Amino acid sequence: MRLTSEKVGELVKTARQRLGVTQRALALTSGTGLRFIVDLEKGKPTCQLGKALVVLNTLGVEMALKLPPAEKAVERDTTGE
Repeated sequence: MRLTSEKVGELVKTARQRLGVTQRALALTSGTGLRFIVDLEKGKPTCQLGKALVVLNTLGVEMALKLPPAEKAVERDTTGE
C-alpha cells in the first residue's frame, strides 16, 4: 500500500472515531490545535510530520516502515548537484 496524506487522514479519523474521541479532545490530548486535527483528517499534504506522528502516537496507532529491496533503490547522485 502506498502511503498518502489522504490515507493517513482517513486512518486518524477512523482511529479517533473508534475511540469515541472528538477532534477537540484529540487536539487537547495531543498538544495540537483543532485546526491541525481537521486538516490532518482531510489529508492536507502540508501538515507537519512531527505533529502528525504525535497525533498517531496519542491514538495508539502503530506504523511500520519498510525499505525497498536494494535493487529497487533509487541510484544516488554522486555528482554533488
